[in-house]
Amino acid sequence: MTMLVTCGSKRGGTQGLAVMLAGALRREGFEVEVVLPKDVRSLEPYDVVIVGGALYAMRWHRAATRFVKRHAAELREHPTYFFSSGPLDDSAVTGTIAPVKGVQALMERVGARGHVTFGGRLSRDAKGFPASAMAKKRAGDWRDTRQVEQWARFVATDLRSGAAVP
Repeated sequence: MTMLVTCGSKRGGTQGLAVMLAGALRREGFEVEVVLPKDVRSLEPYDVVIVGGALYAMRWHRAATRFVKRHAAELREHPTYFFSSGPLDDSAVTGTIAPVKGVQALMERVGARGHVTFGGRLSRDAKGFPASAMAKKRAGDWRDTRQVEQWARFVATDLRSGAAVP
């Protein structure tokens, strides 16, 4: 089974999560490609699609949103999962964070089978406002490898559960 993992990432933290997730899914026995949204022309080569996006002011990264809208018809024909990244604390690990309103609407539009929110990352030297202001108090890396591995197992189990995969 071939998977696509794609994401919108402004500062590289969400891209790092996509790479971690791809590695975890490969260890589960899947063939996985990580491709930037702008470089995906068709979903035909893939059996499963995972779309991620960084959260900024409770909105998903524009590249992730555009990807879902551009490929909505194809995504409805594939098992699709979403992930978000953003909390600059341990809240993503200590509890389940529901998708923000816009992501929930996109999930419904394409029939996504699952969503997870991972912790985010913000470097101390982040440029631009408001990132530089936030970095003074919230800089750090809250991406949790164990949470990524656990969610990869969830996806693998869901796909192997006998549910029909196109």
